[in-house]
Amino acid sequence: MTSTNSFTTIDVALGQRSYPVWIGRGLLGDAARWHTALRGRHVLVLSNTTVAPLYLDRVAQGLEGIHWSSFLLDDGEAHKSFANVGRALEALGQLGATRDACVIALGGGVVGDLAGFTAACWMRGIDFIQMPTTLLAMVDSSVGGKTGVNLPAGKNLVGAFHQPRAVVADIDTLATLPDREYRAGLAEVIKGAAIGDEPFFAWLETHADALAARDDATLIEAIARKVRYKAGVVARDETEQGERALLNLGHTFGHALETAGHYTTLLHGEGVAVGMLLAARLSERLRMSEAADTERLQRLLETVGLPVAVPAGFDAQQLLALMRLDKKNTAGMLRLILWRGIGRAEIVAGVNEADVLTVLEAAL
Repeated sequence: MTSTNSFTTIDVALGQRSYPVWIGRGLLGDAARWHTALRGRHVLVLSNTTVAPLYLDRVAQGLEGIHWSSFLLDDGEAHKSFANVGRALEALGQLGATRDACVIALGGGVVGDLAGFTAACWMRGIDFIQMPTTLLAMVDSSVGGKTGVNLPAGKNLVGAFHQPRAVVADIDTLATLPDREYRAGLAEVIKGAAIGDEPFFAWLETHADALAARDDATLIEAIARKVRYKAGVVARDETEQGERALLNLGHTFGHALETAGHYTTLLHGEGVAVGMLLAARLSERLRMSEAADTERLQRLLETVGLPVAVPAGFDAQQLLALMRLDKKNTAGMLRLILWRGIGRAEIVAGVNEADVLTVLEAAL
């Protein structure tokens, strides 16, 4: 990792396909920096109807002399669909995009996932650049090359590993981020510490109030530490054959909650927060961890303003059925990310559904 007074650079080291993650202020307007990641003369900026009015003009100023157009989604998880992938591909066709074209993802996780999947599909794979505008996307979904779209049966069931050419995390964009979206991003920061970095978790406990208040220096430090941790995991296990699966702590529960709520009840980060706590309670039930670890996690989530309870109206049997569709499962058996305490997550295969159901029913 390198730093200057204005930005931090963290490299995701994947051999010849390595790429930088730039974190700092004013980066969307620093076209001289991110323009180096463009190799061709066609660019499609994929954004949404909330973000584009705020930041598209800033990006457009850096695209002078390039043939470019924009494609806008409506805002929300429900729009991460095959239908919109088809429309984005049509937009690339209308642009006349060739194999050296680039898709720029300007927005949060939904935009980044769909833009990356679109880029992976066009002519069997073209470049894309992540320009995340939410905290959650900056610390998680923009880094690592996971792309995908949702189906009615579940979240992210279709996708591809397709690494970006660069990630441009401009902290200025967080000024327009609603409080609920900001807190949802903190869930992914906490998740990284809970998985494999107990000292970082302790640091977050100490700095929770400053993070909740969006203190600049604390926020940039938290983003950099989380991205550095994820970059290391991705470098060691790009296509999730082992260690990278640990990054899904809380996701099997969380995705089931999001899907059951039709992507309108909980934001992704909120689902992860509740899901992590359910995973901790299951770990405790299986005698893998102590109640004190669960309590520390719950206190930290509550301090930064994240939900810790399953919303009313959910059904335990429905949630379990959705969990059976999780991509980590093998041979028809649940394969979950649990822990042996803070900073010690592990993959657990063959989890007894009766134990999962007991935890879900208790939460409801």
